[in-house]
Amino acid sequence: MSWYLENAKSIETELEVQAQQYQLTLTKPPGALGQLEHVAIRLAGCQGQLHPELSNIHISVFASDHGVAQQGVSAFPQAVTSEMVKNFAQGGAAITVLAKQLNAQFEVVNLGTIFPVDAHDQIVDARIGSGTKDFSQEKAMSQAELQQALLAGQSAALRAKQRESHLFIGGEMGIANTTSASALAAAYLNLPAIELVGPGTGLSADQLPKKAQIIEAAIELHQANNPIEILQCLGGFEIVGLVGAYIACAQQGTPVLVDGFISTAAALIAQAINPSIKPWLFYSHQSHEPGHIKLLAALNAQPLLNIGMRLGEGSGAAVVVSLMQSAVALHNEMATFAQAGVSESED
Repeated sequence: MSWYLENAKSIETELEVQAQQYQLTLTKPPGALGQLEHVAIRLAGCQGQLHPELSNIHISVFASDHGVAQQGVSAFPQAVTSEMVKNFAQGGAAITVLAKQLNAQFEVVNLGTIFPVDAHDQIVDARIGSGTKDFSQEKAMSQAELQQALLAGQSAALRAKQRESHLFIGGEMGIANTTSASALAAAYLNLPAIELVGPGTGLSADQLPKKAQIIEAAIELHQANNPIEILQCLGGFEIVGLVGAYIACAQQGTPVLVDGFISTAAALIAQAINPSIKPWLFYSHQSHEPGHIKLLAALNAQPLLNIGMRLGEGSGAAVVVSLMQSAVALHNEMATFAQAGVSESED
């Protein structure tokens, strides 16, 4: 059996029940903190302790180029992928600013940029090749390349575990990867591509039908029947890396905070491959990419925020960490009715 099919670590449901009961003793009406209460309760179950922790954050941004970019599905040239990898390493990108603010462990995992990237302490060189092949013409990657990318994701998850991280965030960078994410979702959910494609890096509305047509033709070409085949035919190395990381995090007991559209497409496929990972995935925000709401609905996922973000990189998830930290602080530090000498409800 392949490692990614092994069951995720079990959630300690008894601790979730205890945390839920503890919430009822805090000096507030039951449910008054909304989703913040659910975040703290779920983290208690994940960590196996009544009072969870959320200070040690790990962020891995996976990067790779896409062969389908040559079909004109992006507003930016492919050189931007490697240029942004350098920008991540130098601390100039949105996600690196947010990672610094969170005092998070941060790394960029280069799985396959077309253009070379110099060695850097924060860049993990895990190159599989010079990007994927053009999936509108052939399979995006070989079976061996798929396995390599999954293992690169697993390695990132293991690094997070070794650093005793309380939360894993996976980001992505790759020109044309909204096309890949839309194709994965359309193929797996059996939805028309036009319902899932969006502007990505800045396509105009009149360019979206062409993007959808390319995806529809690719789905028809490959006729992939299961999530692993769909991932091999239509995925990107960085998306596969995210899939591997999400599964491995759940297997070793590290909660995951999923970012936007592309990261959620990876979560959709990861959960299709290994349904046992579901309790370990938190969803940070609803992206402004129009297809994201359909992915969240398919996953029955409730994101914590909707503030119109669609940058990727893991940036939306990084913004939401402070919200989750507030949930943990409220759960751990609020007084109980007994401690505060406050009368409880008579109901």
